[in-house]
Amino acid sequence: MGDFVYVPPQGTPPVVYQDEDLLVVDKPAGLLSVPGRGADKADSALTRIQRQCGEALVVHRLDMATSGLLLFALNRKTQSYLGRLFSARRVFKAYEAIVEGLPGATTGVIELPLASDWPNRPRQQVDWRRGKSAITRWEVMTRDRPSRTARMRLLPVTGRSHQLRVHMQALGHPIIGDELYGGREALRLMLHATRLAFAHPRDGRTVVVECTAPF
Repeated sequence: MGDFVYVPPQGTPPVVYQDEDLLVVDKPAGLLSVPGRGADKADSALTRIQRQCGEALVVHRLDMATSGLLLFALNRKTQSYLGRLFSARRVFKAYEAIVEGLPGATTGVIELPLASDWPNRPRQQVDWRRGKSAITRWEVMTRDRPSRTARMRLLPVTGRSHQLRVHMQALGHPIIGDELYGGREALRLMLHATRLAFAHPRDGRTVVVECTAPF
């Protein structure tokens, strides 16, 4: 892959939902969710949003190459509350991906433990000895036989690093544009966070936020 040079897309991520407690943006592919190590990786969705609306606090992250819904808290109390929801797996998350090949089944569940591939960081790998539990539900939305690709809805039950990417590789259907995990070359990783649903910190009402995949 050579030496990585971080050249993020320009512009503040568009706000999809906002109230006095929280904010959801549509993060573009190629932009870090939070600052990375080194001054050259200081630019991120978090820092751009903080310039626009002051205090924004991290709740979760998306891979740099993944686009879609990214949730921030606007106060410490909400950050703590949403963090507990994520830890308790009480936040519904849905993604869309375009993958290589035509899955034979229409739905399925992948349960493969994941751990860091230390010699090849940031890669992750299936590791039955020291891996952490990782579960992904999946559904085929459409199949495109001429290109031998499929559009899939991916529903992560757990939230491990690179989980969807490694699980789809293990299924034999790597995500298009995934240079880390053997996906067919493309201009970007074809993975987008399309839906978040969770109980609001103030009154418990269900907040549902959606964002159409740009591919």
